[in-house]
Amino acid sequence: MRIEEIIKPNSPMALEKKTLLNVMYTQNVISEKFNEILKPFDLSPEQFNVLRILRGQKGKPANMCMIQERMIAKTSNTTRLVDKLLLKELVLREVCPINRRKMEITITEKGLELLLQLDPLVEAHERSFSQNLTVEELELLNELLEKFRN
Repeated sequence: MRIEEIIKPNSPMALEKKTLLNVMYTQNVISEKFNEILKPFDLSPEQFNVLRILRGQKGKPANMCMIQERMIAKTSNTTRLVDKLLLKELVLREVCPINRRKMEITITEKGLELLLQLDPLVEAHERSFSQNLTVEELELLNELLEKFRN
């Protein structure tokens, strides 16, 4: 469906505006569907992102700064996210033995098991949005989005 059919503007839109609205609307559609996947697991997309970052550490601890750098939503309050994951027993937070001012975060077995449950659902979600595009179109879309951001 074309963006004009969705938002029904009263006058023609500048191409730049149409492009931004298309990107924003698409991001909202993707986010809404992703939130539906996470809701039964009582996880926010940001908490899920932290768990994926920690799983990628393959057992090595991460500090808050490193987690923040890798977050998709850079405005997320990483400390608050980790606190919520601690309450759910999905992560551990320990004082670094070398630098007592630094906190080290690791994913728990429970956190890893949760991600294993979510992996097929998330992969199906990703496939559902890319199924109408060829590999070449997906590569081009990625190139264009990266160029658009810069």
